[in-house]
Amino acid sequence: MSRTHYNDLLAFIAVARERSFTRAAARLGVSQSALSHTIRALEEKMGVRLLTRTTRSVSTTEAGERLARSIAPRFEEIEAELIAVGEFRDKPAGTIRITASEVAAQAVIWPKLAKLLPGYPDIKVEVTVEPRFTDIVAERYDMGVRLGDELARDMTAVRISPDMRVAIVGSPAYLARHPAPKTPRDLTRHNCINLRLMNHGDLYPWELKKGKRQVNVRVEGQLVFNGTGQVLDAALAGLGLGYVLEEMARPYLKKGRLRPVLQDWCPAFPGYHLYYPSRRPPSRAMAVLIDALRHPAEET
Repeated sequence: MSRTHYNDLLAFIAVARERSFTRAAARLGVSQSALSHTIRALEEKMGVRLLTRTTRSVSTTEAGERLARSIAPRFEEIEAELIAVGEFRDKPAGTIRITASEVAAQAVIWPKLAKLLPGYPDIKVEVTVEPRFTDIVAERYDMGVRLGDELARDMTAVRISPDMRVAIVGSPAYLARHPAPKTPRDLTRHNCINLRLMNHGDLYPWELKKGKRQVNVRVEGQLVFNGTGQVLDAALAGLGLGYVLEEMARPYLKKGRLRPVLQDWCPAFPGYHLYYPSRRPPSRAMAVLIDALRHPAEET
């Protein structure tokens, strides 16, 4: 195939990933009609249909899926090498896209970015807050952040925070109306604020542990959110008990606006870890950011 067709293959990869001509066109900076024409021309040159189109969706055919799976990593390797060559410039530069939870973005990433970025004006950082686990390769992120270090084998993990403890909290007003629970079973008599997991839609069970005893409690209440910030706000408003990371609640616990309950049942989890694909070496800009975010316990 002629080298002039490489751009056609990149256009196909964009559509295959986005599953949408509209989103792919926006990513590539071209019109939807021009992109559709490019794909049709590519299919005619190859003599095989690559995409199945309906009025509502776009999906790859068997041939298209094989082609995308085969060539996408090769183009990513080329892009990585071009970035690596560009790193011979005097200063680290480039845009770094990160996906993280609300707590990680506010409590861990932002304070360190505020110190780092003034010294590196050519580094740009885009942080997307999402309450779900994200496939950073498919979604074209450079890095992701999550609790714990149990990741896919092809990912490199770097600890960026100490271990995190959970807390069950309620406002003084709420606890004045409802006696504080003494055991996990007592939570069934409370108005608990639920969190819905976006990756598979279920309500998150409250994980509790005391010594070797561990229970997952399915709580009930009037409110369900998909973000822990809203759970915290509802608890502050006196609308029930919330299950959040202690780091989020600490300022309000110190001021007496929230009170902890069942503290001896609230476990700690491995802290936040930043992760990125092992097969793609970090650029100089990424390396600078990784060093800035790295938790002191990780440093050698």
